[in-house]
Amino acid sequence: MRIGFFTDSYFPEIDGVTYTIQLWRERLEAAGHEVYVVYPDGDYEPDEREIPVHSLPNPFYAGYRLPTFRRPSTLPDLDVVHCHGPASVGVLGRYYARQNDLPAIYTHHTPVEEYFHQGFHSKRLGDALGKLYVPYENALLGTFDVVTASTSRIDRDVEHVELPVGIDMEFFQPRDGDWFDDEPVIGYSGRVSNEKNVGELLRLAEVLEDYRFVIVGEGPYRDRLEARAPDTVEFRDFLPREQLPGFLSSLSVFVTASTADTLGLSTLEANACGTPVAAADVPPFDDTIGAENGRRFPYGDVTAMADAVEDCLQTERDTRGAVERFSVTRTMSQLESIYRDAAGIETPEPTSTSTETPASSSVAEAGTD
Repeated sequence: MRIGFFTDSYFPEIDGVTYTIQLWRERLEAAGHEVYVVYPDGDYEPDEREIPVHSLPNPFYAGYRLPTFRRPSTLPDLDVVHCHGPASVGVLGRYYARQNDLPAIYTHHTPVEEYFHQGFHSKRLGDALGKLYVPYENALLGTFDVVTASTSRIDRDVEHVELPVGIDMEFFQPRDGDWFDDEPVIGYSGRVSNEKNVGELLRLAEVLEDYRFVIVGEGPYRDRLEARAPDTVEFRDFLPREQLPGFLSSLSVFVTASTADTLGLSTLEANACGTPVAAADVPPFDDTIGAENGRRFPYGDVTAMADAVEDCLQTERDTRGAVERFSVTRTMSQLESIYRDAAGIETPEPTSTSTETPASSSVAEAGTD
């Protein structure tokens, strides 16, 4: 099939959506499909199947751009449209599908309304915009043939198929070598933004003052957090992707206090590398993190957070086995079935072509949604 991914988030910005689109494209093309990516242009050199849409700088959220418009007639002939965002490019994809009578799939990655207060620096304005935005996205999603989400945490008034974005279980696995010379290290990898609540890790470092902390990532809140971080906390830039398994394997515990994830891909990647996770007891972690791969704590309770970390340090867990259900191989098999059903194509006989292969990219990881 000729599949079109229409996304409002893409390179050079690194986040969970960008990584997911790249991984899904690699897997689908390895299975014989052609995948085109329509995305907001920026400081990035596209390949022949990456199609930029003219865009402007985003004054509300640094690093992301505001797409304008591209004539649908300039797009290639497609068999399936798959939209990955509710803004201009996602709407373009929906329009293209309607004009060409094509099946249209939507994947819900991000609760956008939870980001408004950060972009506008006003909780009151952010809450007001969120109340207007959710009905809009409900209406948009209602026009698609299939809506998918990584977990039940979609909070939209539409039926959806639960489709985890998927972990590359062969790429993310325990690696030899220790980055920290056997010293216990508590870590985090992802965007350093308000909704990720990385400041909670600084509070934790003040309680667990005998441990070293390493926070990998970039984002709008990094400078202010780094300025007030205890001496035991080290900030690092996003790592090249090929280094992530080594970093995650070397951590003693991965910690997140995020309240805005839809799957928490970075936590599952840490688990795949053999590292337990301490996570806030909120969706989606109430579904993805349990006794077999970590421990949850009430959000905002730093004492309970410290207890969760200590428990992870002291208890052996088969964290990798706990996240096999999120393997990208399973995700791709389900996604191809969704495409075939939507396009009215009969399911072919099973083959042995869908296998785990190491990711070829050397881009940085942001952690997800």
